[in-house]
Amino acid sequence: MEKMEHNILEEEAGARIDKVIAGLNEEWSRTQVQDWVKEGHVTVNGRSVKPNYKCQSGDQLVITMPEPEPLDVEPEEMNLDIYYEDSDVLVVNKPRGMVVHPAPGHLSGTLVNGLMAHCKDLSGINGVMRPGIVHRIDKDTSGLLMVAKNDLAHEKLVQQLVDKSVTRKYKAIVHGVIPHDYGTIEAPIGRDQKDRQSMTVADSGKHAVTHFQVIERFKDFTLVECVLETGRTHQIRVHMKYIGFPLAGDPKYGPKKTLNLNGQALHAAILGFVHPRTEEYLEFEAPLPEEFTQLLKYLSESN
Repeated sequence: MEKMEHNILEEEAGARIDKVIAGLNEEWSRTQVQDWVKEGHVTVNGRSVKPNYKCQSGDQLVITMPEPEPLDVEPEEMNLDIYYEDSDVLVVNKPRGMVVHPAPGHLSGTLVNGLMAHCKDLSGINGVMRPGIVHRIDKDTSGLLMVAKNDLAHEKLVQQLVDKSVTRKYKAIVHGVIPHDYGTIEAPIGRDQKDRQSMTVADSGKHAVTHFQVIERFKDFTLVECVLETGRTHQIRVHMKYIGFPLAGDPKYGPKKTLNLNGQALHAAILGFVHPRTEEYLEFEAPLPEEFTQLLKYLSESN
């Protein structure tokens, strides 16, 4: 069983314990947390409490996460946009709006459900909820993902991510007109203490590096290409906000007045890696989705 400790902060005082804990990890549902509290998997200052316990500043929480029960993740037939496939690796172009992998309370309609119907062999390293998933992109980000079909491929692809040798280039539309043509953002990213479902630049965060290049400037927006050197959660979204150019349409990190989009204007356009078996370098490019190109046309005409 995995344990997690958390000391209640001043701004969390007075909040229900189930709400505070659910905010510590975006994959934990409030219902799931309430069950943990009722079953005694959560202690406050060494004692069990009820789910409606109001937290006090300085309370010491210990969460003992029970082993996840095997969940029936069902294969679902989907019209997946497969760019490459062999017995080891698959590259898929994920549409915006699709979640990559199932989570408790959200077991259908994900990319993993579609992959399970498409091919019976996926690596088991990440368990039943995330078979084959080597890296992921956010629900409202479109673009290319590599998927491992066996554990050997999974380990070798993950090692390339660790070694920073995977090519990952994104196209993004950001607020504001960036004056310089190139830039590198090197700022550590960690969980936001005030909003546990968001990430932020923080001294205590993990090392994160994003390179960007301006492709086109518009009246109030800029089209950029971002190259990931590291792969932190929400990295491009957090880094571009940090330098004052948040992504257009981003509901979490962008301004309220933005372009009429269902989520951030971000597309994983280019993905390159060394094949885990043949050791040949492979690179793929997915064109911008229709919604993205229409937006660029609108911005171009508004100049």
